[in-house]
Amino acid sequence: MGFSFGANRCSGVPVMTEPIKETKAQKSERLKRAMNPWDGLAEIRRFAREGFESIPPEWIGTYFRWWGVYTQGDGAGVVAGKDGVGRALPFFMVRIRIPNGLLRSDQLRAIAGLTRRYARSIADLTVRQNIQLHWVSIEALPEVLDELWRVGLNTTGSCGDVTRNVTGCPVAGVDADEVCDASSLALEVDHMLAGNAEFYNLPRKFKISITGCRVWCPYPEINDVGLTALERAAQGKREIGFALRVGGGLSTDPYLGAPLNAFVRWNQVLRVVRGIAELFRDSEPLREHRERARLKFLFLRHGWTTEDFQKELERRIGFQLDPAEPDHPPSDVYRDHIGIHPQKQPGYCYVGATVLRGRITPEQMHAAADLADRFASGELRTTNMQNLLIVNVPRLQADDLAKELGAIGLPVSGSPFFRGIVACSGTEFCKLAITETKSFSRWLVEELEERLPGFEQHLKLHVTGCPNSCGQHWIADVGIEGKKIKVGGQMVDAYYFCLGGALGLHQSIARPVGFRCPATEVPEAIERLLRRYLADGHPDDNLRRFFARHSDAELRSFLAGDFVEAVARDLPEGRVPSGLES
Repeated sequence: MGFSFGANRCSGVPVMTEPIKETKAQKSERLKRAMNPWDGLAEIRRFAREGFESIPPEWIGTYFRWWGVYTQGDGAGVVAGKDGVGRALPFFMVRIRIPNGLLRSDQLRAIAGLTRRYARSIADLTVRQNIQLHWVSIEALPEVLDELWRVGLNTTGSCGDVTRNVTGCPVAGVDADEVCDASSLALEVDHMLAGNAEFYNLPRKFKISITGCRVWCPYPEINDVGLTALERAAQGKREIGFALRVGGGLSTDPYLGAPLNAFVRWNQVLRVVRGIAELFRDSEPLREHRERARLKFLFLRHGWTTEDFQKELERRIGFQLDPAEPDHPPSDVYRDHIGIHPQKQPGYCYVGATVLRGRITPEQMHAAADLADRFASGELRTTNMQNLLIVNVPRLQADDLAKELGAIGLPVSGSPFFRGIVACSGTEFCKLAITETKSFSRWLVEELEERLPGFEQHLKLHVTGCPNSCGQHWIADVGIEGKKIKVGGQMVDAYYFCLGGALGLHQSIARPVGFRCPATEVPEAIERLLRRYLADGHPDDNLRRFFARHSDAELRSFLAGDFVEAVARDLPEGRVPSGLES
């Protein structure tokens, strides 16, 4: 905060006027200019020696994020705080970066040990293939970082205004139908940007997805940079390259990535990604407002076209990209990799296990690591749907492995509700959340399995605890967004329904249909909706087509069981400041 001074017209004596309040964006930019947080490891070690009270506000609110570290909420979420942020406890969430979801058994054991010793045995798989720990104290933080480094892992850039974990197909290199194994590119891009001082100060977070699979399982459509492999014939030879989408992102202003007229050759990928990162870094208009600081706002707010973007990109990289080749977005496919699937390597399979709502225990991690060593090559993969895979399993042993995984609570099959549920952190740990999500999601699955035991349609059921869409409700068949409403004079958790989200060939942002209800009534509402779908009389239909065929008013009536008027997504009782992304 600064002050403005004027002069008294009669006496000429300076008079102090109203203070000029620093905006959130100005404060953030000032702090980033003052220090590269990655240079502050010695400070973190000092805080650990001197205790939580020694940590200055700029570290609590800003610099720790560059190390994948956030202060943890007190369990009440945003509604119990002020200025759009809930109260914090003197404990941290620590997000571990796992590029392309590639994980070794020794690394998973190390994470399991840290979870047991320092995180009260609570860890979550995230929608960006990370593993996230909770309840970490400042005293334990250096040991957590050191142990991760010893096994080749780190938390660098898992949060903050930097390049987040680079995602890719979790079955890269083993998928029997992939265009190519692009995981080496994902790792090279991660190495190029993560921890690189040239890119420590971006306007906001920057997300990259690179995949060689045909089903686009890492969701390139919702990344700032989405590269999807395809092949073309060049001078009589087969050449692998990539289609390029830019500006994708969800939060409160969902936007699906815009395709550029470009075929990116394999040896051009690093330069192109670096060029886009530089373009984003140097976009000063994106630094003026924290809630509009993502790459997509060049298109949404600043009048850019894809032609403008490509022209500026090509100017930066110093060469023109070849014109785009026709790509092939997948049509209505499930992208979770659950079950037993043949690999391209003869006689081998990969086995995908469901991790309900992403919550995994140290015991499960230890056991999964041991199983990966016993039955396979010790290689595991994390997925964007918060699940865990083991690859390179001899086909004759796959069924036995599946039984063992089921015995530790990680089944390789399950109802569409068990497989399809995705949940953000919610008020349990997040200071921005409005509703509790993890326990609610488990209860919701149990309720739906009991109410609809024969339901078999693939279903993406995403639960997010606030408008910021960390649970990705905008791309779900059924996405529910956390709210608060009054029931009997008491504020209770509630959810607002968005229906029909999809990616791929029929991509669409889920429609806010104007229906919300208390959390306790959500299973009944979903049951009514799905029973109407089952009774609709279109045997070859799926949920996407069913939702598209009906109006918002009709869908509200299916959810409510009767006609109801539409309600706004944000009511005064539940409003939070727009765009406060974690």
